[in-house]
This record gives sequence, structure tokens and C-alpha cells, in this order.
Amino acid sequence: MKIILLGAPGAGKGTQAVGICERYGIQAEAICKHLSIPQISTGNIIRAALKNGTEMGKKAQAYMDAGKLVPDEVVIGIIEERLQEDDCKNGYVLDGFPRTIPQAEALDKMVKIDKVIDLEVSDEAIIARMSGRRVCEKCGATYHLLYKKPKAEGVCDICGGTLIQRKDDHPDTVKARLEVYHKETEPLIAHYKKQGVVKRVDGQEEVADTTRLTLAALEA
Repeated sequence: MKIILLGAPGAGKGTQAVGICERYGIQAEAICKHLSIPQISTGNIIRAALKNGTEMGKKAQAYMDAGKLVPDEVVIGIIEERLQEDDCKNGYVLDGFPRTIPQAEALDKMVKIDKVIDLEVSDEAIIARMSGRRVCEKCGATYHLLYKKPKAEGVCDICGGTLIQRKDDHPDTVKARLEVYHKETEPLIAHYKKQGVVKRVDGQEEVADTTRLTLAALEA
């Protein structure tokens, strides 16, 4: 199954991606050696492309070295490289891509998406939630001081890396990120509704409850 997770920053897409992966025999890369259907996070695969020196990774590096944003065509190229890998044969969960209509249209030309989960959480709840989010600086795993605590404070359960608060998780930057989401990414919901693949899930206070609703939406 080819799945896209849509939702504002802080809505819990990464957390739900792992839940979906576990349900379908999928595991996040750092947890499981065998990935029958992987979770694909845009940020993580761009970092991997840079590290591995792929053709598109080298192009992305050139833009970054020049202090420029990586353009759509390079991001799309990196996604296309990743989707051609063997572990994607049976499907995948896309988290963080597409972000814009042009990216969605490019993806439409590559593959047919089976389900799009529209994870809905209010802006107010997201602003309150994101201040507690922490990220492993080594492997990128995400945690929350209230909802998904690590076993040891400040230490990643998966790789032992240090947990940090990203600059864009600070409350004073969250509102700006939400404005960008509503302007650029939210229109994707209408784009995929035309294809009849959107399933809305209302984010719950408890992660497990949201996961249950998400899995039910996928199996409906």
C-alpha cells in the first residue's frame, strides 16, 4: 500500500507513520533490518542522499553549499531515487512529501497513491504540543516530553543519540510554519480528494487513540 500522511507541522505525522509501519509489518529504518514497506521521511532521505553522494544528493549539496534552498526538481529527484529502491516494491508511507501542488503533480506521474491520511489537529493544540517535542540529533527519531517520553531523559531509545529541541519547534516560530502549511500544503487535501483517496483522521490527545483511528481509516 502506498500511503501519504498529510497534516500540519506538529500534528503527529511521524509518530503515526511508525504506527502504520508496525501494523503492516513495516518498521522505521533504525529499528528493523528488514523493511517490507518503509517509512519515508523527506528530511531523512535528503540527509541520506547527501551522505551517500547520489546524483541528486550532489545537486542538493551544491545548493546548500551556496546557501540556497533545494529546489523542487531536486527534492523530487531524490524522492524518485528512493522509491526505486527494493524495499519500496510493496509500498511505503510518505511523511513530509509532497508539500506543494507541483510536488504532488510530479508524484502523480511516478506512482498511484492508495490512501492519503489527512491528520487534523487545531493550530492551538499544535502550538502547545510542539514546545515539548525533542528530536535525536543522530538518527532523527522523535519524542515528546509528555506524550512519547524516552526511556532515559535526553537520550534516544533507538541509537543512544542526544535529544535536542529544534529551532523550528520553538513557539515563536510555530505560527509562521503553520501559515506556510495552510497556504502551500493544505491545498493538497483538495487535490487528493479529487482522486477519491483521502481519509480524515481527527488527532486525539492520546497517541494510541490517533493510531487506532488512523489504522481504521486505512482499512476502511
